[in-house]
Amino acid sequence: MPYKSFAMKVLKFGGSSLATGERIKNVARIILADKAPVIVVVSAFGGITDQLLECGNLAQSGNQTYKQNYNLIQNRCNQIITEIFTKKTDRTAFNKIIQPVLNELSGLVDGIFLLRELSPRSQALLLSFGERISALTVNYYIHTCGHASQFVDARSLIKTNDSFLKGSVDFLATNHLLQAFFKAKKDISIVTGFIASTHEGTTTVLGRGGSDYTASIIGAALSAKQVEIWTDVNGVMSADPRKVKDSFTIPKMTYEEASEISHFGAKVIYPPSIIPAKLRQIPLVIKNSFQPNHPGTLICQRSGDDNHVLKGVTSIPNVSLVTLAGGGLVGAPGSAAKLFLTLSQQNINIILISQGSSENSISYVISSGEVDSAVKAQNKAFEKEIKAGLIEEARVENNLCIISIVGQNMYRTPGIAGKMFRTLGSNGINVFAIAQGSSELNISSVVHIDNEVKSLQLLHEMFFLSKTIRINLFLAGTGLISSTLLKQLDTQYQYLKQHKNIEIKLIGLTNSSRMLFNTEGIKLNSWKGELENKGESADNQKFIDLCIGANLPNAVFVDCTASGEIPAFYKILLNHSISVSTPNKISVSGEMDIYRELKDTAHKNNVFFCHETTVGAGLPILTTLHNLLESGDKILSIEGVFSGSVSYIFNTFTAKSNFSDIVQEAATKGFTEPDPRIDLNGIDVNRKLIILSREAGFGLKKKDFKIKTFLPNAVQEAKDITTFWKELKGSDGYFKKLAINAKKNKTKLRFIGSITPEGAHLSLKTVNKNSPFYHLNGSDNMIVFTTERYKDRPLVIQGPGAGAEVTASGIFAEILSIISMLKD
Repeated sequence: MPYKSFAMKVLKFGGSSLATGERIKNVARIILADKAPVIVVVSAFGGITDQLLECGNLAQSGNQTYKQNYNLIQNRCNQIITEIFTKKTDRTAFNKIIQPVLNELSGLVDGIFLLRELSPRSQALLLSFGERISALTVNYYIHTCGHASQFVDARSLIKTNDSFLKGSVDFLATNHLLQAFFKAKKDISIVTGFIASTHEGTTTVLGRGGSDYTASIIGAALSAKQVEIWTDVNGVMSADPRKVKDSFTIPKMTYEEASEISHFGAKVIYPPSIIPAKLRQIPLVIKNSFQPNHPGTLICQRSGDDNHVLKGVTSIPNVSLVTLAGGGLVGAPGSAAKLFLTLSQQNINIILISQGSSENSISYVISSGEVDSAVKAQNKAFEKEIKAGLIEEARVENNLCIISIVGQNMYRTPGIAGKMFRTLGSNGINVFAIAQGSSELNISSVVHIDNEVKSLQLLHEMFFLSKTIRINLFLAGTGLISSTLLKQLDTQYQYLKQHKNIEIKLIGLTNSSRMLFNTEGIKLNSWKGELENKGESADNQKFIDLCIGANLPNAVFVDCTASGEIPAFYKILLNHSISVSTPNKISVSGEMDIYRELKDTAHKNNVFFCHETTVGAGLPILTTLHNLLESGDKILSIEGVFSGSVSYIFNTFTAKSNFSDIVQEAATKGFTEPDPRIDLNGIDVNRKLIILSREAGFGLKKKDFKIKTFLPNAVQEAKDITTFWKELKGSDGYFKKLAINAKKNKTKLRFIGSITPEGAHLSLKTVNKNSPFYHLNGSDNMIVFTTERYKDRPLVIQGPGAGAEVTASGIFAEILSIISMLKD
């Protein structure tokens, strides 16, 4: 007869909930606060099971330190007794109950030491002491609180076969014993979890995590109102909160979803526990003993009506992929059966299986600790085929983990698998194997262990926080452009988050003297103080290693330096799936092989190498060029004033002013490079012409670029920056004459470059009112595209080509462009 009180509940408390005296008191409060009749199942005190196992292993090996381990267990019990039983009389009375159990334990480990044997049968008995001690302790504490309670040893009620360390339950006998025992019980019952016995009374255990199973077995046998699994988290989480900080409690899920999530890595509930509850439709509730008012997760027949397609993203680390491959498998019936029978005989648990439709290979995933046994068994089973060359020896990939997404709604939603693999692939995560059931309840992929956390974060963000995309930003350089960029990011932070669902988090920051790295994020409004007070001495290699080692999803590296030191790291950043955005011209205007290599590396790794601001600050010059080419237009020539700094200088300079003063003014405003000679010698514009010619596909060589400088020799050949400024001031008369002649001829001075498929030219020219360059103002650039489609009336782009604000905004726009491409 099933238990008649449908108000009855089964409460199970895990080891973390019982780890200290204070926690046991908290558990008692939860038990006594429940108005319904309760049966309480307890695990061992947190950590005791491992200590018992270690004690047994030491004794078996003949290591006398097993006695110290036993003393640690006894001391732990004594400490808890002292904490919860404040009255001496209670302590004395309980010691009379617990000491015989501890003496029995001591005798057992002494016997193991003498015999040098720890058989599965002895190990099961050894492990049973954890739950027996725990249940006796909780039961007596409830008694001291003035409530009637009863200690119940589950070995008398739950019967299994003689698989001592993972007993298979005889449900017919077990249900009968449970129903008969609890039929007339009204007091609180404190039951040992995890342990059972054979029909002959020999102790067995239900497997690690078996206390959950005990609770479910009892709840199903007695038709309980519900079974509550009390642990140390607020229910089943959408992902492991230690690895995904934005994880949250799933309020409701089906038995099938819970089974899949627990099987593929979620440690909240022992997978077999779900079976008895499902068969009898007993609701399971996962609750947090440290936050008892939190509703937790309800596991029942129907899933919750939320907007999420998935119920969880999980992982199983430390697994290996073993493959059976060879042409001899094709069309050969029984190969798979032979393989899995062989592995079964070695008690090897297969977590995941993946087989190609060609039948040329079968791959399976197992715990890394079982690899040697599996390889040996597989090679032996197929020894003849291997010798005949029909099948290869077992192939093994180590250091892997399984990443799974789980949810019953997946089968109703097209494209889930595609979205999963696209998300992983676009962040440089290689998938070694894939498995998916026909029900689409679970899709699993095998990735390298180094990508475990990154994969979890990416998939959790994609499926649970899909409205928001987070970008992890690394920034090199803290000069005027970088500082302005950070200010713009800070100003727009809330707008982007609230209205565009974009969150940009600054993770790393470096300059020539200091660097700072914080995966939790660097505050955009106080980065200077953090860099100064929390940073360390700058080291470019170390900074790059930190960026790569963090292995963060959706990572973007912005290089605002002007030297060639940071660009030397672009390739390794791209190879580790970190997109790069930079106004630094060195890498894209240097050796052609390096330029092509960076482009190819970005493409190969599904990331982005962006350098729009190398040519026109915030102007969309490269974007326009790409759009023209991709739409099928042909570039005939590109002509323009490409230097915003030199444009500012000649737009401001008149016969009434000193040329050197105007250059100094431009440098002060941040229009020039840190060394103005790069601008005035045409080096900066030449780099831009090289970049444009490459992006246009002209394939020009170094000899095809004709640069005519306008600086007098003494200025051009200045050995250092101090000498440069001195010689430039001495040349004011020379430039005054140029200005006077231009005014006299009603022309203006313009530093104009041009590119065609035949070559590139750059020189200082005078232009009249008929030229579009005549009317330039301030730091404006003007670029004129003459194409097959824009031949009679060329396409003109004009706007500020220098200055921190426009350059920073160009980088900002490029970051947003990368975000858009990542989302797509």
